[in-house]
Formats: sequence, C-alpha cells, structure tokens
Amino acid sequence: MTIPSILCYAFIAVVSIQVTYYLSFIFAFSIKRAETRLKKHMPVSIIICAKNEAENLKKNIPLILNQEYSNFEIVLVNDSSFDDTLEIMKAFEAENNNIKLVDVKVNEAFWGNKKYALTLGIKVSKHDFLVFTDADCTPNSKKWLEQISSNFSNEKSIVLGYGAYAKKKFSFFNKLIRFETVMTALQYFSYASMGSPYMGVGRNMAYRKDLFFNNCGFNSHMSLKSGDDDLFINEVANTSNTSLCFTKESFTVSEPKTTFKAWILQKRRHISTANFYKLNHKVLLGVFYMTQLLFWIFGISLLIIGFSWPLIVSLIGLRFVIQWLCFGFTAKKFEETDLIILMPILELFLITTQLSIFIANMISKPKHWK
Repeated sequence: MTIPSILCYAFIAVVSIQVTYYLSFIFAFSIKRAETRLKKHMPVSIIICAKNEAENLKKNIPLILNQEYSNFEIVLVNDSSFDDTLEIMKAFEAENNNIKLVDVKVNEAFWGNKKYALTLGIKVSKHDFLVFTDADCTPNSKKWLEQISSNFSNEKSIVLGYGAYAKKKFSFFNKLIRFETVMTALQYFSYASMGSPYMGVGRNMAYRKDLFFNNCGFNSHMSLKSGDDDLFINEVANTSNTSLCFTKESFTVSEPKTTFKAWILQKRRHISTANFYKLNHKVLLGVFYMTQLLFWIFGISLLIIGFSWPLIVSLIGLRFVIQWLCFGFTAKKFEETDLIILMPILELFLITTQLSIFIANMISKPKHWK
C-alpha cells in the first residue's frame, strides 16, 4: 500500500470522527431551544473577585445592583489590587446595604491565586445559592440574575451560563476571540447535555455553597493558579446536578483582550488546566482537537498531491457542511451570526494558535491568574 493510500484512509477516519462529534453536538445542544423557567427569586449571593478592575467595577456594579431581583447580596473581593479597586468597592459598600467587601491582603503562600480570594468571598457570603461573574462582565439584561437562579432546584446545584465577548467592528482578531468562545461553549454545553459536564466559565456560572464546602472547595487543585471555574466543575458536576442556562437575557458580555499577546497569555492559563481534567474528558477533548488538526494537514496534503481528489473534496465538503450546521445553529443562539461565513478561516487560525500554546505550555507554565 502506498503512502498516499495510507494517508487517504487516515483522512477518511479523521473525517468520520469529526462528523460523529459534530452530529453529536447538533442533536445534544445546537438545535436545543433555551427554556424560560419559573421565577424563583431565592436569596442569592453574587461573588465578584477583582484585581485592578477599578474602571470595570464603576461601570458594571450599578448594572448588577439594577437587576430585577428581590433578594440578593453582592460580595466584592479585592484580590490585593494596586489601583483604586479597593476604594471603589468601599464607596459602593457605603452606599448599598446589600454589598459586602472582602479585602484580601498579599499572602505569600497563596500569592497570585484567585482561588484563595474566591474562597474567602464564599465564606463570608450569607446565602446558599452563589452566582459568579467577573468585574469586567456586563449583564446582558436586567433579568440576568433571575434567569440564572431560576435553574436551581432540589436536584440541580450547578448552573452553567454563557459568557460572551463584546463585538469590535472590522477586527479579525476580535472575531477569532469570539469564535473560540462559541466553540468552547458549544463543547461544554453539548457535553453537559449528553450527561458529561466537564467545565464552566467563571464569567457566568452558579452553584450552591454546600456543594463547594462538601467537596472541600478548591483544595485538590489550590496549588494551580487557574481552574477556579473549570477544574471545580470538572470535579463536582454530574448528569443529575447540572443545569444549563442559555437564554439571551442570561448572557454576560466582557471586553475582549485588545492585544494578541494578552489573549495568548489568557489562553495559556486556561489550557494549562485541561491536563487535570478527568481522564474521559481529556481523551474526548484531545481526540476532537487532534482530528481537527489532522483534518487540515491530511486534507491539504492530499489535495496538493492530487490523490483521489474527487473523494477528498467530497469528504472535505461533507465535514464542512455538518460543521457549518452545528456551528451556525449555535452561533445564532449566542447572537454571533457574523462568524458563520468565516468559520473555516477562523478554525484554521484557532487550531494553529492552540498548537503553539500547547508547545509553549510544555516549556513553561503561566504563574499568575492576572
């Protein structure tokens, strides 16, 4: 058997795996409609951990205080900021009796560790239902808190939401950031819908306080600088205790990174935690990424040498059509339809960027959460 023939068979296998993944995603999440649940308005504590976020706090805290919700407190955690973050927090606390402040001093044992700061915030919160977001996150509506909290029940102690990034006109880099965000959400919502939740995003998620303390909080991965959201969810989430919230009113919107270097550092922190996921999640996510990469390598190679090009073009077309359907339904759900037509180009840029990040993380690991 010739090398081109072996390459062709390998490409068929890769396309088959990719098609299987995307068909699973389509039926698990992409075509799934968001459910509007009954308003519950149970007492909720919103936890916001901030490091050098004075301007974002001034912008977003009033929007959170303005939520159409009857009973909530905001726990503001200052993680050793050196700008005006603490002063801004104190000003909000003085004017609002439902705001509580936690000032985290520099701690040598937990220096640069967001999990330590979050743990202190969780400890002082007075309600059992905790909602997490970041200082740079803007609620998409006044019903954000209502939508997220309505997914709690006697069985559901975790709520996974969607954290979008703001759109910037005429910016390919911005589209790449938003494409990666949609693809990540497509995967974690799909896996959760199939009964195997593996992560959430700290920009928009919720869980019960007793779930946190019954599982010893972040204790098993406290030494890792990142993973306060995805590693904790990977550890405690299961089929029965996890609910999904993806109504448009429930989104949060963050300002994306403005430089490629800053975004790469952020992605390096996020990707560094994946090695600590459960084995089945590592295998499934690893196979998905590797087949994405090999699809482009094998496909382009076979087209260049002209081996069985009608078959190769047909396989490429099949994979792209199914991927477009899956991504298109999801992008529409997340109000990211401008990304659909650019999907192949964005995917190629993303997987090559991810490859460079994997290589960089093998050489050295990111040391701080911010």
